[in-house]
Amino acid sequence: MASDLAGTSLSLGFPLSAAATRALVRAALDEDRAFEDVTTVATVPAEAEGRAAIVARSAGVIAGLPLAITAFETMSRDVTVHVVSGDGEHVGAGSVVAEVAGPWRALLSAERVALNFVQRLSGVATLTARYVEAARGTAARIYDTRKTTPTLRALQKYAVRCGGGVNHRADLADGVLIKDNHLAALGGDIALAVRRARGAGRPGICIEVECDDVAQVDAALAAGADVILLDNMSLDAMRACAARVAGRVPLEASGGVTLERVRAIGDGRRSDFRWRADALAARAGPGIGLPVVVQLLNFR
Repeated sequence: MASDLAGTSLSLGFPLSAAATRALVRAALDEDRAFEDVTTVATVPAEAEGRAAIVARSAGVIAGLPLAITAFETMSRDVTVHVVSGDGEHVGAGSVVAEVAGPWRALLSAERVALNFVQRLSGVATLTARYVEAARGTAARIYDTRKTTPTLRALQKYAVRCGGGVNHRADLADGVLIKDNHLAALGGDIALAVRRARGAGRPGICIEVECDDVAQVDAALAAGADVILLDNMSLDAMRACAARVAGRVPLEASGGVTLERVRAIGDGRRSDFRWRADALAARAGPGIGLPVVVQLLNFR
């Protein structure tokens, strides 16, 4: 068993240990009953060897190769993998991403699991990169959300980093985000909510307040919020809020932040104005309509 995975996944902070990667991949292979692949066992001789290439069907950003490699290697210790383009790298349509060689049965039985991981995570990375490119030259940075596939958050947030985005809070313990439903329990009192969060949270924890209008922004500023989230606002409303805040705290925009609007949200801000735009990348990554970035082919 050998592979030469480039160091890009490590520099991007691949979130799983080797043991956790093996466990996740093995669970996926077991779900697919890859070790009981009746079609492959019936049709492919046990001694047959094969070579394959993971090839980009369309241009995009690669993410998830460590999982794909582990899928092939879990099926057989005799599999070898040569990585051509590692996680975080931009590839063109038709580019070879990795080459795989070994027992033909192992390659065929691991194929779907390997591609499921890479396709979905590369979809997240590719969408994120589109947002990053759309916002290039503005003061906006592209953040993700917690609206991820259950149990796959760490991997999807890693894919956001592969695409050039920035991770927002990892989970509910990672920071305070006071939303409208929290405020409803306190009669809409933002000052009280921030005060309670300061008292109950760990020292130095970031406190963010979601605001729907200028009045709430004023209240959040007065209460000492560290970050203000502008939720589902028009461009004019966001500009009014930005002028009100005048760079005193970072602003985030969420809701309706599309590829078509992201540049307008970030444009025209002063260089010292820290503007965050929510790309919804982790949320949208596994869904319908994202590019199928890789496919396995060229068995011989």
